[in-house]
Amino acid sequence: MNLKTVQRMVQKDPVIARREKLIAAIGEQKLVLDAMMRGDAYITRVQRWKDDGNGNKALVELPKKVRPWFFQQDNGWYVQCRYGARPLMLDAKSNAVFVTKREEVATALNAIEAAVKAGELDEAIAAVSKRQKA
Repeated sequence: MNLKTVQRMVQKDPVIARREKLIAAIGEQKLVLDAMMRGDAYITRVQRWKDDGNGNKALVELPKKVRPWFFQQDNGWYVQCRYGARPLMLDAKSNAVFVTKREEVATALNAIEAAVKAGELDEAIAAVSKRQKA
């Protein structure tokens, strides 16, 4: 039997946690794009606690529509990467990627995902994740 002293790490590095959250959101946007290409709306399910009318709380699944980060404008498509409700600044002055065809949106999402995995957007994520002073 091997005996060791260990301290359990209960908290992730916040930078890594933000990256993982954004990568998951980009994956969800890929599903939104696939549904749009098929002519469907992508709807996910979320669990919420609701009162059943008798004062008891019950866990129910509700539909949640996911808003796309991409939209058509100026004879092309813009892809905005968002962290929560705020768009990320992809460089010093741009917050979107412009593509000419809807089929190219997936390529833009893949490029943004690669940049997030490489840590290139860590500063932009940190800037939008700071709370604004009221």
